[in-house]
Amino acid sequence: MLAYLINRLLQGVIVLFIVSLLTFTVMYFLPGDPARRMVGQSYVTEEQLNNIRERWHLNDSYAERYWSWISNLATGDLGVSMMRPGITINRMIGDAAEMTLRLTILSFFISLAVAIPIGMLAAMKRYSLFDYICMLGSTLGVAVPSYWIGLMLIVLFSVRLGWLPAYGYDSWKSYILPVFVLAFEEMATLARLTRGATIDVMNQDYVVTARAKGLNQNVIMVRHVVRNALLPIITILGYRMAFILSGTIIIETIFAWPGLGRLFFDAIVLKDLQVVQAIVLLLTALIVIMNIVTDLTYALIDPRVRIG
Repeated sequence: MLAYLINRLLQGVIVLFIVSLLTFTVMYFLPGDPARRMVGQSYVTEEQLNNIRERWHLNDSYAERYWSWISNLATGDLGVSMMRPGITINRMIGDAAEMTLRLTILSFFISLAVAIPIGMLAAMKRYSLFDYICMLGSTLGVAVPSYWIGLMLIVLFSVRLGWLPAYGYDSWKSYILPVFVLAFEEMATLARLTRGATIDVMNQDYVVTARAKGLNQNVIMVRHVVRNALLPIITILGYRMAFILSGTIIIETIFAWPGLGRLFFDAIVLKDLQVVQAIVLLLTALIVIMNIVTDLTYALIDPRVRIG
Protein backbone atom coordinates (compact mmCIF):
# COMPACT_ATOMS: atom_id res chain seq x y z
CA MET A 1 0.00 0.00 0.00
CA LEU A 2 2.77 2.45 0.98
CA ALA A 3 4.79 1.67 -2.16
CA TYR A 4 1.69 2.20 -4.31
CA LEU A 5 0.94 5.53 -2.61
CA ILE A 6 4.52 6.76 -3.09
CA ASN A 7 4.43 5.69 -6.75
CA ARG A 8 1.17 7.54 -7.37
CA LEU A 9 2.45 10.66 -5.63
CA LEU A 10 5.57 10.63 -7.81
CA GLN A 11 3.37 10.29 -10.88
CA GLY A 12 1.31 13.21 -9.61
CA VAL A 13 4.42 15.37 -9.25
CA ILE A 14 5.39 14.59 -12.86
CA VAL A 15 1.87 15.49 -14.03
CA LEU A 16 2.00 18.78 -12.12
CA PHE A 17 5.36 19.63 -13.65
CA ILE A 18 4.11 18.96 -17.19
CA VAL A 19 0.92 20.97 -16.59
CA SER A 20 2.89 23.86 -15.10
CA LEU A 21 5.21 23.90 -18.12
CA LEU A 22 2.37 23.78 -20.65
CA THR A 23 0.33 26.43 -18.83
CA PHE A 24 3.31 28.76 -18.51
CA THR A 25 4.16 28.27 -22.19
CA VAL A 26 0.62 29.07 -23.35
CA MET A 27 0.36 32.16 -21.16
CA TYR A 28 3.86 33.33 -22.15
CA PHE A 29 3.12 33.27 -25.87
CA LEU A 30 -0.38 34.77 -25.67
CA PRO A 31 -0.66 37.93 -27.79
CA GLY A 32 -0.91 41.25 -26.02
CA ASP A 33 1.18 43.26 -23.60
CA PRO A 34 0.39 42.71 -19.89
CA ALA A 35 2.02 46.08 -19.08
CA ARG A 36 -0.46 47.94 -21.29
CA ARG A 37 -3.33 46.00 -19.76
CA MET A 38 -2.19 47.11 -16.31
CA VAL A 39 -2.35 50.82 -17.19
CA GLY A 40 -5.63 50.46 -19.08
CA GLN A 41 -6.73 53.68 -20.80
CA SER A 42 -4.27 55.84 -18.89
CA TYR A 43 -1.71 57.75 -20.91
CA VAL A 44 1.82 56.53 -20.20
CA THR A 45 5.10 56.94 -21.97
CA GLU A 46 7.12 54.10 -23.40
CA GLU A 47 9.68 54.65 -20.66
CA GLN A 48 7.00 54.15 -18.00
CA LEU A 49 5.85 50.97 -19.74
CA ASN A 50 9.42 49.69 -19.74
CA ASN A 51 9.67 50.42 -16.03
CA ILE A 52 6.52 48.34 -15.46
CA ARG A 53 7.96 45.49 -17.53
CA GLU A 54 11.17 45.62 -15.52
CA ARG A 55 9.22 45.66 -12.26
CA TRP A 56 7.34 42.49 -13.20
CA HIS A 57 10.26 40.85 -15.07
CA LEU A 58 8.28 40.85 -18.32
CA ASN A 59 11.45 41.49 -20.29
CA ASP A 60 13.13 38.37 -18.93
CA SER A 61 13.57 35.36 -21.16
CA TYR A 62 11.19 32.40 -21.18
CA ALA A 63 13.59 30.21 -19.15
CA GLU A 64 14.30 32.94 -16.58
CA ARG A 65 10.64 33.67 -15.96
CA TYR A 66 9.70 30.01 -15.70
CA TRP A 67 12.58 29.23 -13.33
CA SER A 68 11.71 32.22 -11.15
CA TRP A 69 8.05 31.18 -10.98
CA ILE A 70 8.67 27.48 -10.32
CA SER A 71 11.32 28.30 -7.69
CA ASN A 72 8.92 30.54 -5.78
CA LEU A 73 6.19 27.93 -6.17
CA ALA A 74 8.38 25.30 -4.51
CA THR A 75 8.48 27.51 -1.39
CA GLY A 76 4.71 28.08 -1.43
CA ASP A 77 4.99 31.63 -2.74
CA LEU A 78 2.58 32.16 -5.63
CA GLY A 79 3.62 35.75 -6.10
CA VAL A 80 1.64 38.99 -6.31
CA SER A 81 -1.20 39.76 -8.70
CA MET A 82 -0.30 42.05 -11.57
CA MET A 83 -3.80 43.47 -11.81
CA ARG A 84 -4.24 43.92 -8.06
CA PRO A 85 -0.80 45.07 -6.90
CA GLY A 86 -0.06 44.55 -3.23
CA ILE A 87 -2.39 41.56 -2.90
CA THR A 88 -0.73 38.16 -2.79
CA ILE A 89 -2.05 35.38 -5.00
CA ASN A 90 -2.09 33.07 -1.98
CA ARG A 91 -4.64 35.34 -0.35
CA MET A 92 -6.70 35.75 -3.53
CA ILE A 93 -6.88 32.00 -4.13
CA GLY A 94 -7.54 31.26 -0.46
CA ASP A 95 -10.56 33.58 -0.35
CA ALA A 96 -11.90 32.38 -3.71
CA ALA A 97 -11.31 28.68 -2.95
CA GLU A 98 -13.45 28.90 0.18
CA MET A 99 -16.40 30.19 -1.84
CA THR A 100 -15.93 27.58 -4.57
CA LEU A 101 -15.71 24.73 -2.06
CA ARG A 102 -19.01 25.79 -0.55
CA LEU A 103 -20.74 25.45 -3.93
CA THR A 104 -18.89 22.28 -4.87
CA ILE A 105 -19.44 20.38 -1.63
CA LEU A 106 -23.12 21.32 -1.40
CA SER A 107 -23.87 20.39 -5.02
CA PHE A 108 -21.82 17.19 -4.85
CA PHE A 109 -23.51 15.77 -1.75
CA ILE A 110 -26.96 16.85 -2.90
CA SER A 111 -26.40 15.07 -6.21
CA LEU A 112 -25.23 11.91 -4.41
CA ALA A 113 -28.14 11.95 -1.96
CA VAL A 114 -30.67 12.29 -4.78
CA ALA A 115 -29.13 10.42 -7.72
CA ILE A 116 -28.07 7.15 -6.08
CA PRO A 117 -31.47 6.30 -4.49
CA ILE A 118 -33.30 7.36 -7.67
CA GLY A 119 -30.99 5.31 -9.89
CA MET A 120 -31.39 2.19 -7.73
CA LEU A 121 -35.14 2.61 -7.49
CA ALA A 122 -35.35 3.05 -11.26
CA ALA A 123 -33.40 -0.20 -11.70
CA MET A 124 -35.72 -2.04 -9.32
CA LYS A 125 -38.74 -0.68 -11.25
CA ARG A 126 -37.18 -1.22 -14.66
CA TYR A 127 -39.39 -0.25 -17.64
CA SER A 128 -41.98 1.31 -15.33
CA LEU A 129 -43.34 4.84 -15.67
CA PHE A 130 -41.02 5.95 -12.87
CA ASP A 131 -38.04 4.51 -14.74
CA TYR A 132 -38.97 6.25 -17.97
CA ILE A 133 -39.48 9.61 -16.23
CA CYS A 134 -36.14 9.32 -14.42
CA MET A 135 -34.24 8.41 -17.57
CA LEU A 136 -35.91 11.21 -19.53
CA GLY A 137 -34.93 13.69 -16.83
CA SER A 138 -31.36 12.38 -16.72
CA THR A 139 -31.07 12.61 -20.51
CA LEU A 140 -32.20 16.22 -20.43
CA GLY A 141 -29.80 16.93 -17.59
CA VAL A 142 -26.86 15.64 -19.59
CA ALA A 143 -27.91 17.17 -22.92
CA VAL A 144 -28.95 20.69 -21.87
CA PRO A 145 -25.97 23.04 -21.30
CA SER A 146 -25.58 24.17 -17.70
CA TYR A 147 -25.10 27.82 -18.68
CA TRP A 148 -28.49 27.80 -20.45
CA ILE A 149 -30.18 26.32 -17.38
CA GLY A 150 -28.53 28.98 -15.23
CA LEU A 151 -29.67 31.82 -17.47
CA MET A 152 -33.24 30.48 -17.64
CA LEU A 153 -33.40 30.15 -13.86
CA ILE A 154 -32.19 33.73 -13.48
CA VAL A 155 -34.90 34.93 -15.88
CA LEU A 156 -37.62 32.96 -14.08
CA PHE A 157 -36.78 33.21 -10.37
CA SER A 158 -34.87 36.50 -10.31
CA VAL A 159 -36.24 38.68 -13.10
CA ARG A 160 -39.85 37.46 -13.38
CA LEU A 161 -40.69 36.29 -9.87
CA GLY A 162 -38.06 38.18 -7.87
CA TRP A 163 -37.72 35.32 -5.38
CA LEU A 164 -33.97 34.76 -5.58
CA PRO A 165 -30.94 36.98 -6.21
CA ALA A 166 -29.51 36.82 -9.72
CA TYR A 167 -25.89 37.28 -8.76
CA GLY A 168 -23.45 37.85 -5.95
CA TYR A 169 -23.28 36.51 -2.43
CA ASP A 170 -25.62 38.23 0.02
CA SER A 171 -27.44 35.50 1.94
CA TRP A 172 -28.31 31.79 1.94
CA LYS A 173 -30.66 32.45 -0.97
CA SER A 174 -27.65 33.22 -3.14
CA TYR A 175 -26.64 29.55 -2.95
CA ILE A 176 -29.86 28.11 -4.33
CA LEU A 177 -29.54 28.78 -8.06
CA PRO A 178 -25.82 28.04 -8.57
CA VAL A 179 -25.95 24.92 -6.37
CA PHE A 180 -28.99 23.61 -8.24
CA VAL A 181 -27.39 24.15 -11.65
CA LEU A 182 -24.17 22.42 -10.60
CA ALA A 183 -26.04 19.54 -8.96
CA PHE A 184 -28.56 19.00 -11.75
CA GLU A 185 -26.17 17.76 -14.41
CA GLU A 186 -24.28 15.73 -11.82
CA MET A 187 -27.52 14.08 -10.64
CA ALA A 188 -28.39 13.18 -14.23
CA THR A 189 -25.04 11.49 -14.84
CA LEU A 190 -24.91 9.64 -11.52
CA ALA A 191 -28.53 8.47 -11.76
CA ARG A 192 -27.92 6.86 -15.17
CA LEU A 193 -24.70 5.26 -13.97
CA THR A 194 -26.32 3.97 -10.77
CA ARG A 195 -29.24 2.49 -12.70
CA GLY A 196 -26.95 0.68 -15.13
CA ALA A 197 -24.67 -0.63 -12.38
CA THR A 198 -27.62 -1.82 -10.28
CA ILE A 199 -29.23 -3.64 -13.21
CA ASP A 200 -25.93 -5.34 -13.97
CA VAL A 201 -25.54 -6.54 -10.38
CA MET A 202 -29.18 -7.69 -10.14
CA ASN A 203 -28.55 -10.03 -13.07
CA GLN A 204 -25.56 -11.70 -11.36
CA ASP A 205 -25.83 -15.36 -10.34
CA TYR A 206 -25.55 -14.71 -6.60
CA VAL A 207 -28.51 -12.31 -6.72
CA VAL A 208 -30.58 -14.77 -8.76
CA THR A 209 -29.72 -17.48 -6.23
CA ALA A 210 -30.77 -15.24 -3.35
CA ARG A 211 -34.13 -14.67 -5.03
CA ALA A 212 -34.54 -18.40 -5.58
CA LYS A 213 -34.00 -18.95 -1.85
CA GLY A 214 -36.96 -16.68 -1.17
CA LEU A 215 -35.09 -13.77 0.41
CA ASN A 216 -36.96 -10.51 0.69
CA GLN A 217 -36.22 -8.03 -2.11
CA ASN A 218 -35.14 -5.35 0.37
CA VAL A 219 -32.73 -7.77 2.04
CA ILE A 220 -31.27 -8.71 -1.34
CA MET A 221 -30.77 -5.05 -2.22
CA VAL A 222 -29.06 -4.21 1.08
CA ARG A 223 -26.88 -7.32 1.41
CA HIS A 224 -25.99 -8.13 -2.17
CA VAL A 225 -26.80 -5.33 -4.60
CA VAL A 226 -26.03 -1.94 -3.05
CA ARG A 227 -22.41 -2.50 -2.10
CA ASN A 228 -21.47 -4.11 -5.42
CA ALA A 229 -23.41 -1.56 -7.45
CA LEU A 230 -21.50 1.26 -5.75
CA LEU A 231 -18.11 0.01 -7.00
CA PRO A 232 -18.30 1.43 -10.55
CA ILE A 233 -19.81 4.62 -9.15
CA ILE A 234 -16.89 5.13 -6.77
CA THR A 235 -14.42 4.77 -9.63
CA ILE A 236 -15.73 7.95 -11.26
CA LEU A 237 -16.57 10.04 -8.19
CA GLY A 238 -13.11 11.58 -8.23
CA TYR A 239 -13.51 12.52 -11.88
CA ARG A 240 -17.00 13.89 -11.24
CA MET A 241 -15.73 16.01 -8.36
CA ALA A 242 -13.11 17.44 -10.69
CA PHE A 243 -15.83 18.00 -13.31
CA ILE A 244 -17.88 20.05 -10.84
CA LEU A 245 -14.80 22.11 -10.00
CA SER A 246 -14.18 22.87 -13.67
CA GLY A 247 -17.88 23.57 -14.19
CA THR A 248 -17.79 26.34 -11.60
CA ILE A 249 -15.83 28.50 -14.05
CA ILE A 250 -18.97 28.97 -16.14
CA ILE A 251 -21.49 28.96 -13.30
CA GLU A 252 -19.55 31.39 -11.12
CA THR A 253 -19.19 33.74 -14.06
CA ILE A 254 -22.94 33.64 -14.78
CA PHE A 255 -23.93 34.19 -11.15
CA ALA A 256 -21.01 36.55 -10.36
CA TRP A 257 -20.00 34.21 -7.54
CA PRO A 258 -16.66 35.25 -5.98
CA GLY A 259 -14.96 31.87 -6.35
CA LEU A 260 -12.06 30.29 -8.21
CA GLY A 261 -14.01 30.07 -11.46
CA ARG A 262 -14.78 33.79 -11.50
CA LEU A 263 -11.22 34.62 -10.46
CA PHE A 264 -9.88 32.37 -13.23
CA PHE A 265 -12.09 34.01 -15.86
CA ASP A 266 -11.15 37.53 -14.77
CA ALA A 267 -7.46 36.60 -14.71
CA ILE A 268 -7.63 35.34 -18.30
CA VAL A 269 -9.43 38.47 -19.49
CA LEU A 270 -6.91 40.73 -17.74
CA LYS A 271 -4.02 38.43 -18.66
CA ASP A 272 -2.94 38.12 -15.04
CA LEU A 273 -0.51 35.33 -15.89
CA GLN A 274 0.54 34.24 -12.42
CA VAL A 275 -3.05 33.94 -11.19
CA VAL A 276 -4.02 31.76 -14.18
CA GLN A 277 -1.00 29.53 -13.71
CA ALA A 278 -1.65 29.14 -9.98
CA ILE A 279 -5.33 28.21 -10.43
CA VAL A 280 -4.60 25.68 -13.21
CA LEU A 281 -1.94 24.05 -11.05
CA LEU A 282 -4.26 23.97 -8.03
CA LEU A 283 -7.09 22.31 -9.99
CA THR A 284 -4.64 19.78 -11.45
CA ALA A 285 -3.36 18.94 -7.96
CA LEU A 286 -6.93 18.42 -6.74
CA ILE A 287 -7.66 16.06 -9.65
CA VAL A 288 -4.51 14.04 -8.92
CA ILE A 289 -5.41 13.80 -5.23
CA MET A 290 -9.02 12.82 -5.95
CA ASN A 291 -7.86 10.04 -8.29
CA ILE A 292 -5.56 8.61 -5.62
CA VAL A 293 -8.28 8.79 -2.96
CA THR A 294 -10.72 7.09 -5.37
CA ASP A 295 -8.34 4.18 -5.96
CA LEU A 296 -7.74 3.70 -2.24
CA THR A 297 -11.47 3.85 -1.46
CA TYR A 298 -12.20 1.31 -4.18
CA ALA A 299 -9.71 -1.09 -2.63
CA LEU A 300 -11.24 -0.66 0.83
CA ILE A 301 -14.77 -1.36 -0.38
CA ASP A 302 -13.93 -4.33 -2.61
CA PRO A 303 -11.65 -6.87 -0.85
CA ARG A 304 -10.92 -8.51 -4.20
CA VAL A 305 -8.99 -5.43 -5.30
CA ARG A 306 -5.36 -5.34 -4.27
CA ILE A 307 -3.08 -2.40 -4.83
CA GLY A 308 0.64 -2.34 -4.34
